[in-house]
Amino acid sequence: MTAVAIAVFAVAYTLIASERVHKTTAALAGAGVVVAVGLMTSDDVFFSRETGVDWNVIFLLLGMMIIVGVLRQTGVFEFAAVWAAKRAKGSALRVMILLTLITAIASGFLDNVTTVLLIAPVTLLVCERLDVPPAPFLIAEVLASNIGGASTLIGDPPNIIIGSRAGLSFNDFVFNLTPIVLIALAVFTLLLPRLFRGSFTVDPERAADIMLLNEREAIRDPRLLIKCAAVLAAVFAGFFGHSLFHIEPSLVALLGAGVLVLISDLPQRDYLVAVEWETLLFFAGLFVMIGALVKTGVIARIASWATDLTGGNALVATMLILGVSAVLSGVIDNIPYVATMSPLVAELAGSIDHPGQSQALWWALAIGADFGGNLTAVGASANVVMLGIARRSDHPISFWEFTRKGAVVTAVTVAVAAPYLWLRYFVLA
Repeated sequence: MTAVAIAVFAVAYTLIASERVHKTTAALAGAGVVVAVGLMTSDDVFFSRETGVDWNVIFLLLGMMIIVGVLRQTGVFEFAAVWAAKRAKGSALRVMILLTLITAIASGFLDNVTTVLLIAPVTLLVCERLDVPPAPFLIAEVLASNIGGASTLIGDPPNIIIGSRAGLSFNDFVFNLTPIVLIALAVFTLLLPRLFRGSFTVDPERAADIMLLNEREAIRDPRLLIKCAAVLAAVFAGFFGHSLFHIEPSLVALLGAGVLVLISDLPQRDYLVAVEWETLLFFAGLFVMIGALVKTGVIARIASWATDLTGGNALVATMLILGVSAVLSGVIDNIPYVATMSPLVAELAGSIDHPGQSQALWWALAIGADFGGNLTAVGASANVVMLGIARRSDHPISFWEFTRKGAVVTAVTVAVAAPYLWLRYFVLA
């Protein structure tokens, strides 16, 4: 059955990467095969935390998509688009830098998928106003989101798994990871003009017209905007305090969506049109295929081989975990990878006497998984969501178009992170 799990995943991934078949079709077909041959049971698919569909991810996305759909009716995205374009004085490059920095900062305090859902409509409107292709801006933002999300415990789902397994607090993540995230963001910002060369040409008349617009006129329903702001404030408070309240972020998002639908009194079509059903189904299929790899022990064996190569050397272990995590997280989504790797890192860290060096292994796992999520179009949940939004807005981004940019950013940011880990936990410790 191990060979079947590997073969199904390899074929589905090849079809997704080649774009010969729609990614949702490939993922659901692959999931169907592993179920049909008896490799995955209904319990494995629907109820297992190790191998099943991650319903927290699915319903977090669904709830936030509905909230964004209601929020869109207020005109606040048009307001933000005009505001950003005017602050950048019509310069496409400055708009990209501004939006990517906003995305990165917000991703440290929100789940990066939520940030992407909120920033994408703004980006599409800015690009429409400036008459520039939105694809480079959307790609840049999701790359920034995965970098920025690494800075805190709640910024990226893998960090939540690591924090729980290693007993690391919100403050531990901020103190240890925010410095390297700021360095990586600075390097990433310097890369933008070269990475997206040729994407910043703006008609001077368009830029001049932007400066004449009054962003306040874009608000169509101030009363609904106030309701949305109140609900969003409660939702974000729930995200921040989910460990205190013992309520999963997915339930917070669903409750917020339900309350907003109830008090907005909008027809169903106005908010359900914002739900990326194809994206949700793609995730479901992907989780099942990866679950088959987990169940057959494929991911555990790969991770075990990697840790065996360290030979008990903490520095070698740290660098190996960083590199392997960056590569594998880009191929098989960083959430199931971190969930599988965490017990092995815990065992390896327990064998290292120096507390700072043992903790470095956890930071290497977090950085590798979070930065490695930029490697391919399916490396992180935010990537898949952003590509779904781009497709539905008639500006599709291909697997390879994303991966060509993401691979460069991953290589550079991981290369910057390696000396940071070495200096901070081995040289200066």
